Amino acid sequence: MRTTRLALVAAGLCMAQGAPASAACVVLAGTADGFDKETAVSRAQRSLEDYIQQYKAENHLGAVTVNAMRAEPQPYWRGRVSENMMHRPDIVTEKSYTICWQGVVSTYVCTSGAQVCW
Repeated sequence: MRTTRLALVAAGLCMAQGAPASAACVVLAGTADGFDKETAVSRAQRSLEDYIQQYKAENHLGAVTVNAMRAEPQPYWRGRVSENMMHRPDIVTEKSYTICWQGVVSTYVCTSGAQVCW
């Protein structure tokens, strides 16, 4: 009986140590415009990178993992972006998912999104 109890306790400790710690995550996005799609995309990706660094500093975070995550459009001048305004295809990299649409003032406006976990 005592051996069985010790085996159960040992098994329980192994299971507790093997359980991964749950990570906290947030989806962040950066939006920018440009006269062409390439410029708008690179500016949006840079805006996202800057926001990730700012978020890390404000929340006193060390190492984080960044994965592409589609974010909703964040238009400057309109309340929403309809499907017929979208420029396809979306641009997906390891660290950002970028969507673009026809702007009011600028030809292209893009939002890059990512999930940041620590």
